[in-house]
Amino acid sequence: MKKTLILLSISLIAFSCKKEATQEDIINYASTITQDELKDHLYIYASDEFEGRETGEPGQKKAVEYIKKEYETLGIPSVIEGNYFQTVPLNVVKTPNVSISVNGESFNYFEDFISQTAAATGTLSASEIVYAGFGIDDEKYSDYENLDVKGKVVVVKGGEPKDKAGNNILSGGKEASKWSNGRQALSSKRTAAKENGAKAIFFMDAELFNRYSTFYKEREASGGSNRLSLPVKEGADPEIYDFLISEKMGKALVSNINETTETASVPTKLDINYESITESRPSENVAAMITGSEKPDEYIVISSHLDHIGINSKGEINNGADDDGSGTVSLLEIAEAFKTAADKGHGPKRSVIFLHVTGEEKGLLGSRYYTDYEPLKPLANTVANLNIDMVGRIDPKREGDRNYIYLIGADKLSTELHEISEEVNKTFTNIELDYTYNDENDPNRFYYRSDHYNFAKNNIPIIFYFNGTHDDYHRHTDTPDKINYDLLENRSRLVFHTAWELANRAERIVVDKTTEE
Repeated sequence: MKKTLILLSISLIAFSCKKEATQEDIINYASTITQDELKDHLYIYASDEFEGRETGEPGQKKAVEYIKKEYETLGIPSVIEGNYFQTVPLNVVKTPNVSISVNGESFNYFEDFISQTAAATGTLSASEIVYAGFGIDDEKYSDYENLDVKGKVVVVKGGEPKDKAGNNILSGGKEASKWSNGRQALSSKRTAAKENGAKAIFFMDAELFNRYSTFYKEREASGGSNRLSLPVKEGADPEIYDFLISEKMGKALVSNINETTETASVPTKLDINYESITESRPSENVAAMITGSEKPDEYIVISSHLDHIGINSKGEINNGADDDGSGTVSLLEIAEAFKTAADKGHGPKRSVIFLHVTGEEKGLLGSRYYTDYEPLKPLANTVANLNIDMVGRIDPKREGDRNYIYLIGADKLSTELHEISEEVNKTFTNIELDYTYNDENDPNRFYYRSDHYNFAKNNIPIIFYFNGTHDDYHRHTDTPDKINYDLLENRSRLVFHTAWELANRAERIVVDKTTEE
């Protein structure tokens, strides 16, 4: 009897030891992420067969089927029982039927204005408009201070305030802040107007208007539209009417708009008739999960986007090998490494979700649907998001110094996450972690431009892994033969090791900071 108990005790100890992976075990699991397998995946995923993977198009449907089959082959189950696909109900936003008159003068779509409104139908009349200067609402500078725009029509113009030395007040230097940085200015000024209660915004920026109106008009002429939107969320506030306008229309609304930023109410007879025209084009996120052994209701989400920009007007296929074929195949290999560990008795203590999102190129739509509309697992229980978007190339600025990766966001919400990331890298991969684009004043504002941001805005700590842009970015020349597979291997292993630590540490990381819009 005593001998039996001793043998049982030894057996239990051996079983217990098996459950705790050694450093050697972890390295072995990471070593299943190989250049050869990454290359095999990518030469398929970024091939012409997938037609550039444009959201909602046949090539994107082939892409999600490929990803699904890989998870089925690996034996990693779906997050949604029996279904790897999370349907994302997108709409194609077509040119709306709009008529606008200002003091009896009619203005024309494309020539004078274009709409940035996704879905709205109705009429709006006003006897006055409110000129809000640059339309900025920031701690350092606000055009809305002591300005009542609730229920009113707001007119703003492009740009941002400068000091006497010519520096932008908001960024503190020559670089543009989000308030005058291209398309980010569109969303920032729209959001400011909406949050201050405006019903409509007219944004005059001649350069942006010419660029966007030309693009939209060409799309209209070719009979297509690549502008997609999510449906208005049930219970959400009505969408603001949002127009980008020409200088001519800006002057019709505010005669001295070019000369002043002084806010004012302007008597104006304005009439808007608006009818949205949309067409359903559903797409899919793909989500698989290894359930945690000890903390199954806490989640680490590793993400990449599965879509790209399709076929250009010349008929050339944009294969998107780096953007974001590299992230997609990296995520598949990371999933395989976790599954190998689980099969050896070293399953993660927390659940790990492998999330491939759609519509990133159309405005982070798939990840926004996941976080804002239909989280597959509670956001409150989501410990961190590691987002992989473009990790297979070398930034021309880094030629000759190639063993690097740009890290963005690791320290924005959690000091602990940043420290873990640094320590894991020193222990396992020894890559230079370059924080150039982590600077809040960086004009590229990459922190806000990939899918991790939809998690970050919900106070979920994130890391964005990024190799920087290059001459083939968003061109048909972004092909798999240009990927540095040795770098892709090591960068993927870095993400695996970081996710491993987050999934297996005793306590979940602490959020000790708050995100900023």
